[in-house]
Amino acid sequence: MTDKEKKAADLQYKKMTETPVKRLVFSLSIPTVISMLITMIYNMADTYFVSKISVSASGATGIVFGLMSIFQAFGFLYGQGAGSIISRLLGKKDVENARRFCSTAFFSSLFIGVAASVLCMFFLERLMLVLGSTQTILPYAKAYGIYILIAGPALTTSCVMNNILRYEGAARLAMLGLTTGGLLNIALDPLLIFVFDMGISGAGLATCISQYISMIILLFMFLKKKCQCRIKLRYFSFSLKTAWEIVATGFPSFIRNGLNSISTMVLNMMSAPYGDECIAAMSISNRWAMVIFSVCVGIGQGFQPVSAFNFGAGKYDRVRKSINFLWSYGTAVVTVLAGLSFAFAPQIVSLFRSDEQVVQIGTSVLRYMCIALVVLPTALTANMTFQSVGKKGRALLLASCQNGLFFIPLVIILPKMFGLVGLELAQPVAYASAAIVSIPFLLAFRSRLKRAGNK
Repeated sequence: MTDKEKKAADLQYKKMTETPVKRLVFSLSIPTVISMLITMIYNMADTYFVSKISVSASGATGIVFGLMSIFQAFGFLYGQGAGSIISRLLGKKDVENARRFCSTAFFSSLFIGVAASVLCMFFLERLMLVLGSTQTILPYAKAYGIYILIAGPALTTSCVMNNILRYEGAARLAMLGLTTGGLLNIALDPLLIFVFDMGISGAGLATCISQYISMIILLFMFLKKKCQCRIKLRYFSFSLKTAWEIVATGFPSFIRNGLNSISTMVLNMMSAPYGDECIAAMSISNRWAMVIFSVCVGIGQGFQPVSAFNFGAGKYDRVRKSINFLWSYGTAVVTVLAGLSFAFAPQIVSLFRSDEQVVQIGTSVLRYMCIALVVLPTALTANMTFQSVGKKGRALLLASCQNGLFFIPLVIILPKMFGLVGLELAQPVAYASAAIVSIPFLLAFRSRLKRAGNK
């Protein structure tokens, strides 16, 4: 390291270990919340503009969302895995090893993204059907999905770089890349869909272009040494131990996002008997619920570097304080947003589709979701805590709960017992169940941190 780099590293260490915890988490969460909201807004923009084409086109966005989740799952696998390790290494002032994990994660995710995109292109139609597409939705899903596959490498690598920057405590740099791409997507959607008359293909192309722009901007941060980590081939490690550490640490995120993709597929399949209107309603209400979810995740992503860095530095009392702040602050923010969304649920759904059946189903789904979202920060706090400090087993268990152990069985069983109402209740019940399981794990770990901090 040069003297300049060493001085920057020392300043960053002082910031992460001495700034009051509440102020630090709050300051790091603002850029991540903005990034998450912009990402969700441009996803909502796709849903909004595509919904003007037809009900079937609107349903296609829900189908392809499952495909995007597959690439994001690999991005989070390497990004969260490497990010957690890097933050703890920086807490120990081990910059060289942090750079090794950064480059290894980036090039591994790039390879996975390219390989998955090429493979999926050969089976596009079958993949769309597996993800829950009906025959009427299929043409739209294929036209939209091909561009998402082209964007696959950008989706995975952007996710990796974004997470690494956040875990370094450089959330503002991560925000710059994501928000630029998101705003570009919003501008390109109406232009390509309506002005150039590309229909749903225009929405796909807009997403593809914006993802690569985001990737280039984020890569620029590393190449121009705006952060401590580096992306260079000479730092890439072929060591199986290094690869295993990244994958094992990031696997809870992979499971969480992978199960999200599978649960979306199962939800679409269970919605199909109720018609395209039901699939469209589920897609719209779930996308809106994801906006609230993204705010909570953004706050949590501001917490993760604080937790990981200070855990690596042995400052356990600061880790405990950051957990308390995330839990209470996240719950308060989500409660307010969920309450407003509950009150205005019909108006929110009708922004996207005014069809009576879509609004009726979508309103019920969104209101059930809003009630359950209040307990979401509990499960999220536990999950993010254990992943940030490297407790792989507990992080994996809790990541599997919501969309795996609970939601998938519920979305299959409840509709058989209660029909459409059972379908609408599946996700909210899964949220509540995951929170109940998380509480004892979180309380026990918080107590251990308190004892360790008092030594």
